[in-house]
Amino acid sequence: MPTAPVIEVTELRKSYAGRPAVDGVSFAVEEGEIFGILGPNGAGKTTTVECVEGLRVPDSGRVRVTGLDPVTEHEATRRVLGAQLQESELQAKLTVREALELYSAFYPSPLDWRPLAERLGLTAKLTTRFAKLSGGQKQRLFIALALVGNPRAVVLDELTTGLDPRARRDTWELIEDIRANGVTVLLVTHFMEEAQRLCDRIAVIDKGRVAALDTPAGLIRRSAGSTVISFTPSAPLDDRDLNALPALASVEHKEGRVTLSGTDETVNAVITLLARARVTAHQLRVTDATLDDAFLDLTKEAAA
Repeated sequence: MPTAPVIEVTELRKSYAGRPAVDGVSFAVEEGEIFGILGPNGAGKTTTVECVEGLRVPDSGRVRVTGLDPVTEHEATRRVLGAQLQESELQAKLTVREALELYSAFYPSPLDWRPLAERLGLTAKLTTRFAKLSGGQKQRLFIALALVGNPRAVVLDELTTGLDPRARRDTWELIEDIRANGVTVLLVTHFMEEAQRLCDRIAVIDKGRVAALDTPAGLIRRSAGSTVISFTPSAPLDDRDLNALPALASVEHKEGRVTLSGTDETVNAVITLLARARVTAHQLRVTDATLDDAFLDLTKEAAA
């Protein structure tokens, strides 16, 4: 028998000063998923998750977290849903130990924060004041505070913004560890690589609406050009021949290099065209499209 979603959002709407920030968003997060919400700045991502967390009251629609209404059953929701907010701060002189002990006191059945701090690499920083922590250490502390209540699900909103590449990748490993320990993750991000690496499914939100909802691989397959071919031809190619290639999505010329997006059929046709024209393809590269390519296609369609 299928279980109910951990988080369920149906036709969610929220406006500010008459302008819709969220306009009919619907999705469901299943037990044990890392579910991503992806979109450009101002797309409505944070407003959506703030409604999930009970921090904002929707204008209309339905939100449930383990069957609970985050607004009317806020205290009960807080016990099952941890949250790391997009903009979080603590009192500058508060130590890591004091923060963990304080947040533990908010919950009836908290986790033991000591092994949690060890798993998140905070044990050596327990006596360090918040103001003295690095950006990565602060993010790990916010993850610990989101998890210390022993939630079934956790919301992580723009968790790695402002981190250097090493700290970002370390944080990705932490998120995977969270899921491995049985916690469902709702991850809000605008980093394509992050979403492609971590998420089981992704809702792409643009202008307050869901432009697409699929696995990362499914979103990439739906993009106009799922394969990218680039090369420097030994002699010019006729644009009419290039534009006539089958399944072609786009052609770009830059500094003597030709970049085509299409499918495997396009790749085979390019090889045939080069042989027929007796043109050598220098530095030939054939790569799969990325989530970044799919995102640009999807948001372009939504804007049209």
